[in-house]
Amino acid sequence: MSSIAQYTAPDPVRQQLRVVPTLPSVDMAAAQKAATDLLVALGVQLDSEAMAETPSRMAQAYAEMLRVPAFELTTFENIAQADELLLVEDIPVRSLCEEHMLPFVGVAHVGYLPGERILGPSKFAWVVDYFGRRPQTQQRMTEQVAEYLQEQLLPRGIGVVIEAEHSCQGLRGMGAVGVRTRTSTLLGALRWAAWASRAEFLSLTHGRRNDNE
Repeated sequence: MSSIAQYTAPDPVRQQLRVVPTLPSVDMAAAQKAATDLLVALGVQLDSEAMAETPSRMAQAYAEMLRVPAFELTTFENIAQADELLLVEDIPVRSLCEEHMLPFVGVAHVGYLPGERILGPSKFAWVVDYFGRRPQTQQRMTEQVAEYLQEQLLPRGIGVVIEAEHSCQGLRGMGAVGVRTRTSTLLGALRWAAWASRAEFLSLTHGRRNDNE
């Protein structure tokens, strides 16, 4: 999925990047017909009043889950020269498993050692949502969020942890309801050099999981 990045006028303190996804057009009529054909092929009866509009609702639901909104990524000069670990926790995660097209949901934790620029906490949620709005694997999504933030912020180090429950595990096969998958990506100093900061990040995110159990 490509995107168009448009910068505003240069500002020594504030820089604004507008991320506009480039997506193929959506054919809702074809999607509704395909949903109807799928359900009928699976033996689902659609001739009742309750089920008559189900193919349309099904197509609309998937279209909504896969619709990637444009957003603005605003960064600021690190005037205070912050150099300690900054951690944003419990960012909502929602995506579709590319193997079964069933949702996985959970939370992401993002921590970074600031370089010359910093990012407002609310923008992390937009980045996570941006990479979740497509058929995905959890590990790839974790890597994409980390690599994108590394590219935009140029921090000294960055770490991303995603914890999610996959409905394809809970609703099929063994029916492993409540099982959570944890993936992580560490870049820069959080991976190679600053062992204390690395340990702090992993301890904080793991500790958060334990507190919620």
